[in-house]
Formats: sequence, C-alpha cells, structure tokens
Amino acid sequence: MALTAAERQKLWAACSLVLPGFRTPAPAEEFAQLAEWCRANDAIHDVYGEGPLIEDFERRIADLTGKAAAAFMPSGVMAQLIAVRIWTQRAGLPRFGLHPTSHLILHESEAYEALFGLHGAVVGDRLRPMTAADLAARPEPLACLIAELPIREAGGQLPSWDELEALKTLARARKIALHMDGARLWESRAFYGRSYAEIADGFASVYVSVYKGLGGIAGALLAGDEDFIAEARLWRRRMGGTLHHQSPMIASAAMRLEARLAQMDACYARAVSLAEALAAVPGLRVNPATPHTNMLHLYIPAPAEQVLERRDEIARRDGVWVIGRARPAEVPGWCVAEIYVGDTLVEQANVPVVAWLGQLLG
Repeated sequence: MALTAAERQKLWAACSLVLPGFRTPAPAEEFAQLAEWCRANDAIHDVYGEGPLIEDFERRIADLTGKAAAAFMPSGVMAQLIAVRIWTQRAGLPRFGLHPTSHLILHESEAYEALFGLHGAVVGDRLRPMTAADLAARPEPLACLIAELPIREAGGQLPSWDELEALKTLARARKIALHMDGARLWESRAFYGRSYAEIADGFASVYVSVYKGLGGIAGALLAGDEDFIAEARLWRRRMGGTLHHQSPMIASAAMRLEARLAQMDACYARAVSLAEALAAVPGLRVNPATPHTNMLHLYIPAPAEQVLERRDEIARRDGVWVIGRARPAEVPGWCVAEIYVGDTLVEQANVPVVAWLGQLLG
C-alpha cells in the first residue's frame, strides 16, 4: 500500500543518502551556520529592506546579472508578478507572452489575471525552449515576454546561444520588454560558457531565486535599470513584501553564494556523465539526451505511483532516496522524474547510482 505524504517525509528524513539536490541542513544546523556567518561578517538586521547586509547582496546580484540595480523580494511569485505589472502598465497593454510551462501558468492559480486583470499569451512548445520563430508566430502586440532559462518542465533545456540571441533581437525589434525567469540562471552558465551578465544582456529585467541553486532559506531578486527597480520596490510595498527583517533570508543565501556558484561546473559535468550512463539502461529514457544544465528528466515505463512505491522500497531497504517526485508523462503508462545534480551526486560513482535508478523499472 502506498505511503501517505507524512510517512514519505519521515522515510526521506531517515535516509542516510539523498541523491537529488544539494545537502539540506536541519534547522538547528542551518541556524548555527547562520549565526557563525553573521558574527564573522558583522551582519546586522535590515529594517524594511534598508541596511548594509541586504544592500550589499542586492548590489552583488545586480553586478552578476550586469544590471544597474536589484531588489530583494520574499518570493519569486511576487517578483515576477511585479515585473509583468510594470511592463504591461508602461506599455498600456494588458497582454504579455509566456512559455506554456511557465511557473505563472502551472503554479500560481492565475495570479496575473486574478490580481491585475492581465492576459497571458502562450508562446512556444511545452517540450522545448522558446525561440524567435515561436515569437514570430504570435504577431499580436505584447507588453513583455517571459523567457525561462532553463525550462524546468522540459528537463532543464536551454536554447542554443544563437537561438537566444535571435530571440533577444526579435523582441528588441518589436519593442517587447524581454523578462528572464532566471530561477535557475545559476545553473545555465556552465552550458553557455559565458558570464551571467552576458546571458542576461538584452533582457530588460531578470528574476533570480536565492533558494533554487543557492540554497538560501527563501526569496528572490529582481534586477534591471534604476527606474525599473525603484518601481519594483514600490510594488513590493503595495503587495506586502517589504518585511521588517529580511536578514535571515539574505544571510542564508549570501553565505553560500560564492561556494555554490563555484560548484556549478562540476555539477553540470556530473549530470552529463550520469545521463550517458543512464542511456545504456534498457527501458529508461533521459531528456535531454545530453543535459544542458545539472538537471535532467528520467522517463520510466511505469505509472508514477508504482515508481514512487519502488523508490520507497529502496529507501526502506538501503537507506537511499533516489528520486523526489514522479508525475505522469505525455505517453500513457509512463512517468517522468526530475534528477537535479548537487553535491551528493557529484561524490557518487555511476555504478551504484545507475543500479538504484534502474530498480525503479521493477
């Protein structure tokens, strides 16, 4: 019989080895690390978003993305809604473009429509990144276009550099503000071999996460020109996002920033190696065949719940948590699981990892 969500959480916590993602410290360990880092860096609380800790971190993110300024937001949902609100208001046009698997469509309960009365026009194919040809196929006016780098729901795929530059060029020619959903921008540099600022060049605004990839407690940042960020701060206050103290979220990301960014090349190389090994397992399919980031999707010819039960059995028997979620795939009877390569998988050899994942086939 399938376990409940609470039982599965308990089973996960009992595992001695969790393959996907970066190691996640328990709250007590996390807070102890934060205390030590704050003492070493003479950190003090911000007050409603003002103070050296938050301002230095915002400046660092602005520099990394090549933008004039950045503002911390308590969530990525708020950050992207603010960006869409600003661009549509400036254009005087309540229509914007977004990928069919955009977070705004799949996970936010139509917030852009419910809160701001905006219309989201779908651009592109859900199984691949957005291209200039996709934008050209939507000739109606758009206030802005959200391009996600990478596309999580398609296995972390990225457009080629030429495809990305062509999209930037067409958006500029049509006077469409290009906004980057860069929740996983940190994972994209290894594929392109270019700086974050080069990747973000041509985007009018950029959203980045501080917990996806960086491992912060929560939060996000918007980056753009000075006027855009000043307006974003105003909307943050209007939407209740200017919290009294944001220092815990800032410090938890700031203390890991340099180390996590330095690990991304190794994580990407490990993902490529793992994908090659998994491709040799009869019955398993990897998407993309050669990963574009330290993320890949594993397609398994079995129903999702059956695969999760097999995962649970491996966890009980070996103390190893091999995948997180599994969901039904486009082909009936198949499911797909996301594998995000962090420090744990970097340290594991292919032979045992492939053996564990192969057991999901039954």
